[in-house]
Amino acid sequence: MLQHRLDGPEGGEPLILGPSLGTSLRLWEPQLAALARTFRVLRFDLPGHGGAPPAEVATVEDLAGLVLATADALGFDGFHYAGVSIGGAIGATLALRHPGRVRSLAMVCSSARFGEPGAWHERARLVRAEGTGPLLGPTAGRWFAGPPRQELLDDLAAADPEGYAACCDALATYDVRGELPAIKAPTLVVAGRDDPATPPAHARLLADGIPGATLVELAGAAHLAPADQPERVTAALLAHLPAVPGMRVRREVLGDAHVDRAAARTTPFTRDFQDFITRYAWGEIWTRPGLDRRTRSCVTLTALVARGHLEELAMHVRAALRNGLTPDEIGEVLLQSAVYCGVPAANAAFAVAQRVLSEE
Repeated sequence: MLQHRLDGPEGGEPLILGPSLGTSLRLWEPQLAALARTFRVLRFDLPGHGGAPPAEVATVEDLAGLVLATADALGFDGFHYAGVSIGGAIGATLALRHPGRVRSLAMVCSSARFGEPGAWHERARLVRAEGTGPLLGPTAGRWFAGPPRQELLDDLAAADPEGYAACCDALATYDVRGELPAIKAPTLVVAGRDDPATPPAHARLLADGIPGATLVELAGAAHLAPADQPERVTAALLAHLPAVPGMRVRREVLGDAHVDRAAARTTPFTRDFQDFITRYAWGEIWTRPGLDRRTRSCVTLTALVARGHLEELAMHVRAALRNGLTPDEIGEVLLQSAVYCGVPAANAAFAVAQRVLSEE
């Protein structure tokens, strides 16, 4: 069983967070508070990292086996998984070899193959001979686009040489490029645009290969995107994870593209409002059994016409189509609104609806 830490409600859906090579479970600290509100969060250390003892591992599948053994020991039958770099590779391996266990997958600054094997074997030889000290200078430039998190560099400095080298050897043998279409778990791929280790092209290969995968590219993020852009990574995960109350309905009504754009635009200032909207509007109101979604769309369109919220109206005309209303029925709602909300309001609403219907 891997060295690990648990946070969040005991009854929450399990979420496993995997670290990057050379880091520890501290990598995910900026995301922990938001994720642990809902999920039972398991963070783990790679062998030889974070003070954990090294282990005999030769492949990423060996590491995935250790994660699965840890999940089994904790009673996690199924779980969501998110991992950075080698942590993402572990998640892809779990999704391929144990598809019934992985409920959703997020691969952050990761890849289907991490370069030529020779480079990894050479790094392993260097670390076995000299420790991780020679890596500190060049690694800081790869990991961070902004100010470095010193505690993560301290993790690299303290990593056990054999444990680190064994993970390098495991990465040398990892290549799932031909297997990506077999990943069936709902998948999020996050790329850092300033990541020299796994550039956005690696993320696009993942997103193009995994059926239905969502791709989010983050400016101002290098290889450790959760450290460089913590709020935006948190928002992307919350938008992706299906266990967040209301997120499934929000995606079904508004569409993935709209929700993904909203997640990408989330800032520290707007994060709590986005969480509020998802949990209460979509998790509490739109899920109530008293009205079907067609009726809720009619009510929503009328309210937006009455208040003149034309930008929101455009969004909900598209939502009304997804909820089963025809263009003629949307026109009837707007015509009814003209009587009770006023002709000028309805006139503006018809213009917005006509534009949206033409685009659709």
